[in-house]
Amino acid sequence: MITHFADLELTTVSLEGVKQCYANRLQLPIIYESNDFIRFQLTSFTTLSFRETYESVPPAHFAFQVPYSKFDEVAAFVQQSGLLILKQELGQYIDETNGRKNLYFRDGDGHLLEIIAHDFIKEDVINTTGKLRTLYIREIGFPVDNVPTFRDWLKKDFGMKTVNESDLFNFVISGTAHAIVVSKQRPWIPIAMKALPPKMVVTFGTPELEFIKNLSKNMDNSLLKEKKLLITKDDYTFWIEHTPDFTASLAESLNLPNVSSG
Repeated sequence: MITHFADLELTTVSLEGVKQCYANRLQLPIIYESNDFIRFQLTSFTTLSFRETYESVPPAHFAFQVPYSKFDEVAAFVQQSGLLILKQELGQYIDETNGRKNLYFRDGDGHLLEIIAHDFIKEDVINTTGKLRTLYIREIGFPVDNVPTFRDWLKKDFGMKTVNESDLFNFVISGTAHAIVVSKQRPWIPIAMKALPPKMVVTFGTPELEFIKNLSKNMDNSLLKEKKLLITKDDYTFWIEHTPDFTASLAESLNLPNVSSG
């Protein structure tokens, strides 16, 4: 099974701008840097990467899961970072509903970021560091023309599951990874940002090497490289990577909610 997002790679028109945002303001450590690429250590299991481009950058949406008990501390840190904080539907910056808190903000390339916390997630399973206190990347948005087709592909080939299926907006879930499959016609809240397909490379982590091998046998448009599988679908590029340290039992110990097959 897929347990988590192991890496998210986005494009940028300014590596220096990315460094000022993520290294200086959000205080993420840089673990690799070249003339056109930079990678940050977000958690012990997850990295965040940027590749410089001369093309326009459609903004992505992604969300960091943080501990519920630390949410106010993390929110204060983000609010004091100098990044653009976004008001939500009722004019508030932080929304609190039924044991969930969240806050939206933007980086220098216009990507829509979110910190989110749920009171049912166990906080002592994954060690957090730094001021952002991220447990894992919870959400990455995938705007598409046909939501049911892309959603069902993730379910069939990746073994992911869904909650409350619709033709406009779906959470497609495996472990801690929530792929938000959304129609291009449905803007991102809270600022009605157009849901454009971002130019990104998403790496899913799995502790099961056999899962990768079976995928490589059954999927078109795939390429197996040692313990990683490259897959393309529509405008998106995926890697499925063998990550033995993030086990299924570790994901389950977070007290994630049960998800039906949809």
